[in-house]
Amino acid sequence: MSLAAPDVAEAKRLVIKIGSALLVDRKTGLKQGWLSALAMDVAEAKVRGADVVLVSSGSIALGRKVLGLGDGALTLEQSQAAAAVGQIRLARAYEEVLAPHGITTAQVLVTLEDTEDRRRYLNSRATMATLLGLGVVPIVNENDTVATDEIRFGDNDRLAAQIAVTVGADQLILLSDVDGFYSANPKEDPTAERFDIVTKITPEIEAMAGDPISGLSKGGMKTKLLAAKTAVAGGCAMAIMEGSVLRPLSALAKGANRTWFVAQGDPQVARKRWINAMKPRGELRLDAGAVTALKAGKSLLPAGVIEVTGSFGRGDPVAILSPEGVVLGKGLVGYAVAEARAIAGHRSGDIAAILGYPGRAALVHRDDMVI
Repeated sequence: MSLAAPDVAEAKRLVIKIGSALLVDRKTGLKQGWLSALAMDVAEAKVRGADVVLVSSGSIALGRKVLGLGDGALTLEQSQAAAAVGQIRLARAYEEVLAPHGITTAQVLVTLEDTEDRRRYLNSRATMATLLGLGVVPIVNENDTVATDEIRFGDNDRLAAQIAVTVGADQLILLSDVDGFYSANPKEDPTAERFDIVTKITPEIEAMAGDPISGLSKGGMKTKLLAAKTAVAGGCAMAIMEGSVLRPLSALAKGANRTWFVAQGDPQVARKRWINAMKPRGELRLDAGAVTALKAGKSLLPAGVIEVTGSFGRGDPVAILSPEGVVLGKGLVGYAVAEARAIAGHRSGDIAAILGYPGRAALVHRDDMVI
């Protein structure tokens, strides 16, 4: 029995990665018609209730045209200067095509470091969750103005997968210049076959990834496969499709050529598994009331904590203990150890007075906890 491919029309939280070559023409600049058509797809997804995040390349490609830097290789400094000029134009372009649909946009500049460091990861996750909760479509771009090796290695595919896992997306769509994953490079091997669906990324699948690079984008099939590994491990299905067609999401829903990589479980289960595998840096011992609240699916508030031990920073894993010292679970803590000790046993409304600034209400949010 073959596994059914995911349906993009059923996505609850959708991340779409847009490559430079789709967005920017080498001679004429921004492809306005294509971008306006994509905005219609985004608006349609929003109408049916999906959250949407756009991870967009293109700032360097846009900036180099404005600066007249030509088609040759850029130095690192030129790339960063082009990114600085292009980022503002990229954000404005998305704002202008989505605003007529009543959609508010936000620019979020990140690097892979922001998703790999736990403290930054929690901050990014909280910001993105708030934006999505307010109905905003975040436009995420790699912060090429300050990044170095990200520019050289072209990791926006992998960044998109990291963002998908960070926001708990159930689907990631890579809009590319190829219509899926092939057994070999189809431009070099006429016998290469496209996979409709990949249920497991085996060593044989990895060996098939060539590394074709188009003129404007830097991510080849190897980076897309790395992105797929990250996404599916985080409970997010991923599709690779040729994106130059107008309204690519509509085309995908209607059966356009693509390769789906099937998720291993759902995003919440994958996230809980990830947290549970971490080694705790400290312990939070709770009172009986807090234990009851956690078992009912609530977040851990400072008022229910009777003892804080260990040495940890914000975002580090901690063990959650019963009043008797029995381990109940683990979680990513929202405060460093000194702050946690200061607010333990106090109501969330007292945090600002104790710490001198308004902090988060939860010591450990329920989404960052395994009980």
